[in-house]
Amino acid sequence: MQELFEPLSAGKLELPNRLVMAPMTRSRATEDGTVTELTAEYYRQRAGAGLIITEGTQPSVRGQGYILTPGLHSGDQVAAWRTVTDAVHAEGGRIFAQLMHAGRVGHPVLYPDGGLPLGPSPIPSGEQLFTPDGMLDHPEPREMTLDDIAQAVDEFTAAARNAVDAGFDGVELHGANGYLIQQFLADGSNTRTDAYGGTVENRIRFAVEVARAVSDAIGPDRVGFRVSPGGTANGVHETDTPELYSALVEALAPYGLAYLHVMELGDRATTRRIRAEWPGALILNPHPTPQSFPSKPEHGAEALRDGVADAIALAEMWLANPDLPARIKAGGPYNEADQATFYGGDHRGYTDYPTLT
Repeated sequence: MQELFEPLSAGKLELPNRLVMAPMTRSRATEDGTVTELTAEYYRQRAGAGLIITEGTQPSVRGQGYILTPGLHSGDQVAAWRTVTDAVHAEGGRIFAQLMHAGRVGHPVLYPDGGLPLGPSPIPSGEQLFTPDGMLDHPEPREMTLDDIAQAVDEFTAAARNAVDAGFDGVELHGANGYLIQQFLADGSNTRTDAYGGTVENRIRFAVEVARAVSDAIGPDRVGFRVSPGGTANGVHETDTPELYSALVEALAPYGLAYLHVMELGDRATTRRIRAEWPGALILNPHPTPQSFPSKPEHGAEALRDGVADAIALAEMWLANPDLPARIKAGGPYNEADQATFYGGDHRGYTDYPTLT
């Protein structure tokens, strides 16, 4: 699997290998969205990745979708993230912050004012929020006004500037997995009749405006964009995936982003089409078949040989194997991820996975 260890240029980044650490929510921040020294150690251990993409990080108070997730909208949060980026850089690593506005995937208990989450249309996700006191149904979101949309674009932009101030090498805009940007893209969650709804051109408008504003603010070579074509996470539904993502890729291509990050969902044909249409670096979280979960290094090597990706994002493998490149080179063995410690808790299942040496 030597393909995984060739260098790659993505924007201004020079990646020493093509093994990317995918974003994974771990819910170990403080209640005010601040990361801790434990977070710095977690990412430091994995600095051998060609690129680390952090867990989803909310750009605003209302952007939060889960308990104990980090933010990038306050001075304390920026200062805390600086300890993380310093730790990763000290080990020679590269790290992007994933900016994730959860949109309707939220709940009043997460917000100090007890208000409703926001969405493109007043359509609930049908999913639930985990809390220590039990599961809570996501409520019907408040439909965003034009002022709300403009504010959300500004929040993404301010968070991107904060990320640069915190020492990140760049940011990834989370346009996948049923969160706010994909909620605008998908016709099942976006039934608006104004300039942000209806046609494909209108439904991609919010995504493109966010990408343009963030690129203008910090430079396009510092910006990645994640998509999950055909994905149904958090209750989203698309009836026109091929047309939708062809239009989105065409609209994003002129900005010269550092990369496009595709979450593959058992549909290699869609991956091939996007690869053919996207002119820049493409990071793939490979799932060539519905059964290929979680992604394995061999899936990645195959995708690189097949020419459908330039780099490979793995998730659980990085979670359980902080020294993943060394283990791949050695042919294993690999630690098994402890699902009971995925979300919340202390160092157990977070920073205590053993390395080969």
